[in-house]
Amino acid sequence: MKVIKVDIDCPSKEVIKEVAEVIKNGGVVVIPTDTVYGLTADPFNEKAMRRVYEVKGREEGKPLPILLGESHDAISLVKPSEMFWKLAKAFWPGSLTIVENLSDTAPSHLSIWGSIGVRLPNCYFCRALAREVGGAIIGTSANISHMKSPINVEEAYNMLKDRVDLYIDGGQARIGLSSTVVSIINGNLKILREGAVKEEEIKRVLFNMVEK
Repeated sequence: MKVIKVDIDCPSKEVIKEVAEVIKNGGVVVIPTDTVYGLTADPFNEKAMRRVYEVKGREEGKPLPILLGESHDAISLVKPSEMFWKLAKAFWPGSLTIVENLSDTAPSHLSIWGSIGVRLPNCYFCRALAREVGGAIIGTSANISHMKSPINVEEAYNMLKDRVDLYIDGGQARIGLSSTVVSIINGNLKILREGAVKEEEIKRVLFNMVEK
């Protein structure tokens, strides 16, 4: 299995293009992120997305989170509200995945529930890769469902072996904790998973918005 080492703060353009090409061709790749190691593929390629479900042993239908190249890339995927942009401004780039309703232009295979989580990672490599692919890539943890999220490429390989097409080794994950997932669908705040960003921090930002 091919492994490419990368400096996530200063990746070469050649490496970005090589990894992006694998993704554009329907491949599934293990990548380092700012939180834990992730599985990525082209979210607009339904066949590639199904491969990610197969690799993880995850039930289809449970939406896969998306990593963005830029904040504004969210517009092609979700219908961002005032609450969305308030959270994005406070926590992006960073460890908060925001779940919103799908945009009218987003492919329906992204979510049978009509909503999806998006995040702008605090990882230059991830953002550059997403931009090279077209603005967005899948960004789910590189593990078998319900198992510990890997914090280095060795842990990811021990779980996934040759189920993926390429491994990117960016060293030890800096945070080592999954992103926090918050749903703000129709203005209703719900913490779906608490991770690197604490619930109190989110509420502080949103309550400040209400008080102004």
